[in-house]
Amino acid sequence: MATYAIGDIQGCFDQLMRLLERIGFGDSDQLWLAGDLVNRGPRSLETLRFVRSLGSRARVVLGNHDLHLLAIHYGVTQPRRSDTLGPILEADDRDELMHWLLQQPLLVHDAELDYVMVHAGIPPDWSLKQASQRAREVETVLQGPEAESFFQHMYGNKPDCWSKDLKGWDRLRVITNYLTRMRFCDSKGRLDFAAKGGLDTQPAGFMPWYSHPRKAAEQRIIFGHWAALEGGLRNPQLFSLDTGCVWGNSLTAMRLEDQRYYSCDCSALRNAASDTAKTKVLSDG
Repeated sequence: MATYAIGDIQGCFDQLMRLLERIGFGDSDQLWLAGDLVNRGPRSLETLRFVRSLGSRARVVLGNHDLHLLAIHYGVTQPRRSDTLGPILEADDRDELMHWLLQQPLLVHDAELDYVMVHAGIPPDWSLKQASQRAREVETVLQGPEAESFFQHMYGNKPDCWSKDLKGWDRLRVITNYLTRMRFCDSKGRLDFAAKGGLDTQPAGFMPWYSHPRKAAEQRIIFGHWAALEGGLRNPQLFSLDTGCVWGNSLTAMRLEDQRYYSCDCSALRNAASDTAKTKVLSDG
């Protein structure tokens, strides 16, 4: 039995199937998925159905695109022009898929394998125990009767810094933003949401979250979200697996037992990604 972790799929189902074929994914193997299963790619519905069909063989954390899909499902926001979520929203099994997605955590920790998986990262000032407890606060709401209210309050960049005194929706929003949207932060943990490119876009006074002294520095962390890193982070404790499949780069898997990497070329998606980017510019303008 082997365990494979894969970065952001974002609806690139065909590429996922090719990658699993390449690694020889078998019936006794486990799959870890670092969030953003859906959106921007062409086959989000098939991706969700496949991952759900794996049952306990798949361990998933929620990413910001997955949460965005759930917010649309609850009717608290509308699809953006760049979204490719229509087939899910029109599917006969939509409700079952959304119920399954709501049950997925924000953080996975496997003490035996000695890995943590989260979509964006763990804030420098949080220990693993604190991150796990705070992730569970959000998960409890998502899996309870206040899920719709959560999505009504989820969007927004404030507060942009953690405080133990935070309560209510502000507290849940900043926890969610750290775990699913974080890239750059300052020495106090204050988040920057404007810079979304590579390290050359680092704002003054900010650094990548993982470059600060970290309470969870001894923990091996698998994360996605930051495609501009191109999987190039070189740190024995940190594994950045979003290699920009949906943008026409590659889809990457790492075998946890020996940290061997596998990849699938996604250049066939490059033209589609370019068209999506143009649409986003038009809609933002």
